[in-house]
Amino acid sequence: MTPEQFVDLFQHALYLVLIMVSAIMIPGLVVGLIVSIFQAATSINEQTLSFLPRLLVTLITLMLLAHWLTRLMMDYFHELVAQIPSVMQ
Repeated sequence: MTPEQFVDLFQHALYLVLIMVSAIMIPGLVVGLIVSIFQAATSINEQTLSFLPRLLVTLITLMLLAHWLTRLMMDYFHELVAQIPSVMQ
């Protein structure tokens, strides 16, 4: 395996992780921002109010995107397996 092949594989894996994590985290961050603005406007400092909506949105996002995220991982795995003969040279 050449260093260029390793860097390409690592770069693709890192990009895949970035896409998967941001697809899960961004909706939770948006809901957290909205709840924080609501808390600042009403002077409510309840910790549960900020935690529970983010948790629910993250779980719902995982449920809705689970098939797509699994497909991304499977496609990457199939790509890695297909590249084994060229890497072993």
